[in-house]
Amino acid sequence: MHAMSTTAAVSSVRSARTLALLQAPVPGLLLRLAGPNVLVMLAQASTGLIEAHFVGRLGTPALAGMALVFPGLMPMQMMSAGAVGGGISSAVARAPGAGRRADADALVLHALAVSAGLGAVFCAAGLLAGPALYRAMGGDGAALEAALPYSSVVFAGAMLLWVFNGLASCIRGTGDMLGPAVVIVGGAAVLVPLSPCLIFGLGPFPALGVAGGGVALLLYYAVGAAVFLARLCNAGAGVRLRLHRLRAAPLWAILRVGLVTSLVTVQTNLVITLTTAYAGRFGAAAIAGYGAATRLKFLLVPLVFGLGAPLVAAVGANIGAGQHARALRVAWTGAGVAFVMTEVIGLCAAAWPGAWLGWFGQDPAMLQAGEAYLR
Repeated sequence: MHAMSTTAAVSSVRSARTLALLQAPVPGLLLRLAGPNVLVMLAQASTGLIEAHFVGRLGTPALAGMALVFPGLMPMQMMSAGAVGGGISSAVARAPGAGRRADADALVLHALAVSAGLGAVFCAAGLLAGPALYRAMGGDGAALEAALPYSSVVFAGAMLLWVFNGLASCIRGTGDMLGPAVVIVGGAAVLVPLSPCLIFGLGPFPALGVAGGGVALLLYYAVGAAVFLARLCNAGAGVRLRLHRLRAAPLWAILRVGLVTSLVTVQTNLVITLTTAYAGRFGAAAIAGYGAATRLKFLLVPLVFGLGAPLVAAVGANIGAGQHARALRVAWTGAGVAFVMTEVIGLCAAAWPGAWLGWFGQDPAMLQAGEAYLR
């Protein structure tokens, strides 16, 4: 009787969304949750592509300057949205899966603290070490002149990017993929006209050059973070931001997943940094071509994160509920879908590299370097 009453009590504090993670058929659950989330990750990744497309209109040196900053900027985006973001979603998902709503609420403030703290670290590292890193990677002349103002803008606002992705991860941890999708897709739609206005100085906007793309991105993150924060201050989000003293256990619940996953991100971006430095030996066109080509590789990452966020929520909720066999089944199903999705894109890129690279410019030397990399 006691066991039955305990089970009933736990079930009573689980939301309908959590129960779906625990009971719905796995393939249908993943397709339903991953659809809007893949869309949102594509929209979020497209913000960088939009920016690079318009910067390419300024010439190959400007595109090369952005490529020099890319290996430092991309790990920040991948860690905040995927690695540490996944740790946040996983921790939030496990608590309501076990019927611990108060613990889930407590994690929101801890997620905000982790995101703000890591954002401050990236801000300091980018501003202090960035110029020396770009020179070491072969940046000089016009390419370096383009890289420095762009780097200063994006790393000065690093905390906005981290908070934006951290708060979105809290909401995704409840199984709500549609809410963040609406905010991110809507923001990307505004970014499309805003980015060229700030780069080229259209209408009443100042012409900021390469830095204008960074300013547009930071405005996007600032407004989106404010929307997510307002949502999490309302009980309808599934979890709620409450002010209280920070504790070690919730912080560790986030970081024990996020930090381990971050090692993969660091390794991947170290390879990109070293390869960019090697490309720098062959001039700005080689840097620009490699930078444009490798953006496709990093488009695959948010695509998999788009599938990974519902996977994290579903696996975390089932582990929290003690349903380990179902958690494993969910993980393997998602891995198979991710493999097929990314392999098809990779084969298409190898077969028709010009279809991707033409988005960034028509410099023959840039296209030649990018095509060689993609093939």
